[in-house]
Amino acid sequence: MINTDFPKFDLGFLPTPLVELKNLSKYLSGPHIFMKRDDMTGLAFGGNKTRKLEYLLGEALFGGYDTLITGGAEQSNHCRQTAAAAAFAGLECHLVLSGNPPDDFNGNLLLNRLCKAQIHWAGDFRKGETIPSVAEDLRSKGKKPYTIPYGGSNVTGALGFVEAAEELSIQMSEKKLRFDRIVFASSSGGTHAGLMVGAEIYGLDSEITGIAIDKEGLEEGTFGKMILDLTNETALKLDISKVFTNNDIILKNGYTGNGYGVAGKLEKEAISLLASLEGVFLDPVYTGRAMGGLIDMIRKKEITEKERVLFWHTGGTPALFSYAFELMK
Repeated sequence: MINTDFPKFDLGFLPTPLVELKNLSKYLSGPHIFMKRDDMTGLAFGGNKTRKLEYLLGEALFGGYDTLITGGAEQSNHCRQTAAAAAFAGLECHLVLSGNPPDDFNGNLLLNRLCKAQIHWAGDFRKGETIPSVAEDLRSKGKKPYTIPYGGSNVTGALGFVEAAEELSIQMSEKKLRFDRIVFASSSGGTHAGLMVGAEIYGLDSEITGIAIDKEGLEEGTFGKMILDLTNETALKLDISKVFTNNDIILKNGYTGNGYGVAGKLEKEAISLLASLEGVFLDPVYTGRAMGGLIDMIRKKEITEKERVLFWHTGGTPALFSYAFELMK
């Protein structure tokens, strides 16, 4: 179990369900596909960032901070959950989002506004690059801002997914299950790193397979290096002796399509299949792309019909509404 000395602020409705996708498995003629429903973590329509935010807010509140700052794309799921977490904890929230003020606020943007988050538009920057200037301005006004990195992905945030691995191990034991691999959307690295360390601690014995969502950093190898560094930093934080290497990081980088946030045929098919076969909704940016990658690996026999595969649903469904026109084409 994670060292209880790390401050934590309870936000999620945990554990999230572990369910079998029998109809999808039958449609694809195997393998046995299961899903970890982190779209049901509860906070602001759910999502995996809730797990990270429990430790990030724990640290912020313990340190006496009165304001949260984070950043992301216009429809960032992480920012939406941060805004809701701040509201619940009684903290001010500032979001640095890419783009310019839209004519209509829908999807995650609507939820951010309802949570009274203050939005700072950052133009072409979508990973919080202008956060330091916002933080400096807040400090000049007497605020004490706590900065949460893009995707909540630092060592503190990754602790949430080390704990998630423990949660999964308990469910697997109760259901007498073992998974050959765990597949999920890998974007800012915190979920990936936390699951890597958690799998080592709790003996999950599953291949941890991330589906890269963004082209940025793939060709240069910087994204893989960032995941590896964060994995080892998280292990060190928890006094784990294992040193992870490049061989431990499994990152599928062939499904980035036309770029971040662009929903193509792969994402649209995955969204349609899960909704029509299982009544489960995926989002166009993360889970739609990751599930599309999983389906492609099954069709190519990279994953055999005899395997048991867990797909980790990381949430994001409010963004569906901002993609209505593209999805209905």
